Formats: sequence, C-alpha cells, structure tokens
Amino acid sequence: MTDKTIPTRDRLIFAMDVPDCDRARMLADELGDAVTFYKIGLELMMSGGYFELLDWMLARDKKVFCDLKFFDIPATVGSAVRQLQDRGASFVTVHGNQSIMEAAAENKGDTLKVLGVTVLTSLDRGDLDDLGFDCDVGELVLSRARRALEAGCDGVISSGLEVARLRQFIDEKLLVITPGIRPVDNKPEGDQKRVVTVEKAFASGADYIVVGRPIRDAASPRAAAEAIQATIAAQVGDS
Repeated sequence: MTDKTIPTRDRLIFAMDVPDCDRARMLADELGDAVTFYKIGLELMMSGGYFELLDWMLARDKKVFCDLKFFDIPATVGSAVRQLQDRGASFVTVHGNQSIMEAAAENKGDTLKVLGVTVLTSLDRGDLDDLGFDCDVGELVLSRARRALEAGCDGVISSGLEVARLRQFIDEKLLVITPGIRPVDNKPEGDQKRVVTVEKAFASGADYIVVGRPIRDAASPRAAAEAIQATIAAQVGDS
C-alpha cells in the first residue's frame, strides 16, 4: 500500500460511462456525496456538452478525470493537452510512445496530471499476440510505466494484476490508477478481462481505483458506491 496523502473518498473514481450529459448529471445527483471523483471519457465527449459537464462537476466540488487517451503525432497531443490544462481537470490519459508522452507532459501545466496507459484491461494474452507484442503482459506494463515516468508523466493506468510489480520495480512517486475493479471475486464480464477486487487493488499498491458497471448498474448506485467507499476506508484508513 502506498503512503501518498490522498483523501480516502477521492480514491474511488466512478467511470461515468453513460450515453449523454443529461444522464450523467442525473446519475451524479443520485450519487451525491458518495462519489467525489468522476471519470468522463470518449462516449460523453462525442455526445456533445463535454466541457459544460466538466464545468458543472467542478462547480459541485467534484474532481474530474478526462479519460480521452490522446494518441496522435506528438505536436497534436501536446496541443490537445495544452488546451485542457486550465480547464480544471485533475487527470488526463495519453497513449502511445515516448515522444507522445513527453509532449503531453511538457504541456500539462501546474495542476493537470498526465497518466500513461500501459495495457488496457480489456486485453489479454491472446489480444497482445494479435497486436504483435511478443512479451509477457507484466513485462510490457513495467516497460511502459518506466517510459511514462521518464517522459515526465505523473502516473499510469494499470490493471490490478500488475500493480504489485510496479511497486516493486518503479519509483514510488508514480501514481497508479487501476480500472477493471469488481467488488467481489468473480469471472470477468463485458469488455473487462483482467480484473481484481477492491481489496486486492489497494493491497497491491494502487493509489486510485476506477469503478463503473458495479455502481452504475446496481439497484442503488449510491448504496453500491458507499459500500465500496467503506471497503476502501477499511483498507487505507481515513484521511
């Protein structure tokens, strides 16, 4: 477990994967103070009103993670991050090679943190073979995390299955944000293949977890979020 000073309730990032911004606002109102940190991604970006939603969340004292996975030539990625640096978001994701991550880091400003994507939790060994990565998944995650840190990124997105190795071999200052979380041990579902529980993620050294479907699709999203918050508090204590 890491010793970074992070408010306990901020460690849960809810993945706001809904079709439009009206639905996002309704769900955020339903969740209330059970969630303090939201991830808004490409689906909402393409629905229209993305930055209005960002401003709406910030006005309600929520933190926002813009999960846009910028992947283009370095100059374009750098310009895109520069456009975002003063919008109030806490995190943004980038994909790609060293020069792409360097361009993002050089343009992030003083408050926006850049997260490098290591290996998507929707990919397994067979998928990596199809993509031409002839190496162990864990080694690929380590390699990309090292490159992200060298490029000036603040952290990485990593499956909980690889977090312990990151903590063993990568500088502790690196933020690790872990998606693919399931509240209990069960089989992977939907598009997530490499999943872990809340307890395992934090025991392995994650700083934040990203949870979507188990909250969004619960009979009571607020109750589901509060249950996860209680589990986090039991793992990391109140801060």
